[in-house]
Amino acid sequence: MGIARRYAYVRAQVDEVCRAVGRDPAEVKLLAVSKTVDVPAVAEAIAAGGHAFGENRPDQIVPKQAAYPNEEWHFIGNIQSRRIKDIVPASTLIHSVYQASHLPKIDAAAQAAGKVQDILVEVNVSGEESKSGLEPHAVRAFIEEADAYDHIRVCGLMTMAPRYDEETAEKTFSGLAALRNELDGLVLPHHGELVLSELSMGMSEDWQCAIKHGATIVRIGRAIFSDEFEPPED
Repeated sequence: MGIARRYAYVRAQVDEVCRAVGRDPAEVKLLAVSKTVDVPAVAEAIAAGGHAFGENRPDQIVPKQAAYPNEEWHFIGNIQSRRIKDIVPASTLIHSVYQASHLPKIDAAAQAAGKVQDILVEVNVSGEESKSGLEPHAVRAFIEEADAYDHIRVCGLMTMAPRYDEETAEKTFSGLAALRNELDGLVLPHHGELVLSELSMGMSEDWQCAIKHGATIVRIGRAIFSDEFEPPED
């Protein structure tokens, strides 16, 4: 029951940090990044109360979503255009959208699946060349372009901070929150008022900082699924 124990421990830590910064723990979703594990491992996390899982490959999200269709499945990886038709039917939320050429394909796949696909716009707040995403100044135009599609709903923003750089993480997460506040409530021609309810930011190394700056989704994998991480004994 290692996974179940680790999941429960991480969830308790998330709740504690939320309360410490004056936030309701119910505001923050713990996304268990299950990309390195198999279906039985996901079952252990579900048994501990996990109901939202993150995958970065179509070949992983499709069978896991089929095994547990009542749970949330988030696609958090790089999007390959040719695999959008596989990603969309299996995804509750796609975190990593930033290429305009993908929008019509997501829309078409969502229409075929009989759904409106919720997406997050990926933003490269830190400016790192190794990071994907739009520059902050380009996000508004991208959202306005996405507004033209009937089967796409922009729900928020996503970013990644440089690893092991606390000062830059602070700037990255506060920068994404400021951008969300700037764009939230924007009136779009097709869908009306924009509601950016989600901020996906923070991973195993920096999720505490992300919660402080308003994260609503933290993406944690190793601390839940790796045997290298063991909670302290009660």
